[in-house]
Amino acid sequence: MQAVKAFSVLGGLGIYLAVTVGLVIYLGHLFDEHFNTHPYGIFAGIILGFPIAVYGLYRRLKEYL
Repeated sequence: MQAVKAFSVLGGLGIYLAVTVGLVIYLGHLFDEHFNTHPYGIFAGIILGFPIAVYGLYRRLKEYL
């Protein structure tokens, strides 16, 4: 039973990471289209997306540690 719970938590964390980074990259893409700064907004989305996602993962994992 604990293995199922662990797999569900880890799977949810992976989805959270992918959605968070993808959303920030998408926002960077919209920034690029609006201000005609391609590809700097996407790069900023990548650079900002990972730390935001890692911080969110840390907050979620802190409950289980």
